[in-house]
Amino acid sequence: MTYVDAISWDMLNPFIMPIKVLEPHTDRLGHTNNTTYLNWMEEVSWRHIDPLGMSWAAHEKLGKAMAITRTEVDYLAASHADDELFIGTWITACDGRLQSSRHFQIFRPADGKTIVRANSYYACIDMKSGKPTRMPKEFVDAHRKAMEAHGLTPASD
Repeated sequence: MTYVDAISWDMLNPFIMPIKVLEPHTDRLGHTNNTTYLNWMEEVSWRHIDPLGMSWAAHEKLGKAMAITRTEVDYLAASHADDELFIGTWITACDGRLQSSRHFQIFRPADGKTIVRANSYYACIDMKSGKPTRMPKEFVDAHRKAMEAHGLTPASD
């Protein structure tokens, strides 16, 4: 078992990305800016789905994308420059048609604190029109593969 495995993750088998908080990530109050957390959530999401078959090239080829429709963020503790964090993420739902969701947890091992918990909700859109459209099979398969890896049961169509 590695140190990362020993973190009190919200769910099993997260996709994990290490983070080092740098001075430019902080705001006037000296703690990590709220927009920085959102940027990290976007980065870990792409790192997670890319090897599952949902690379940007796949999005462009299919002409479809998963657009965020809502994000809920709970800021539970402050982080500061030089903090070492881990962000874990899980695809938590996929209806196999239009919508999916993802959970995030940002954890600071130095004191065992969860810094942020967040949930993002997505809808599949046509990249040309921006209108909602049915998820391509490739996206459904990638979501289901991720959920199974997280020990979650995907919904049936």
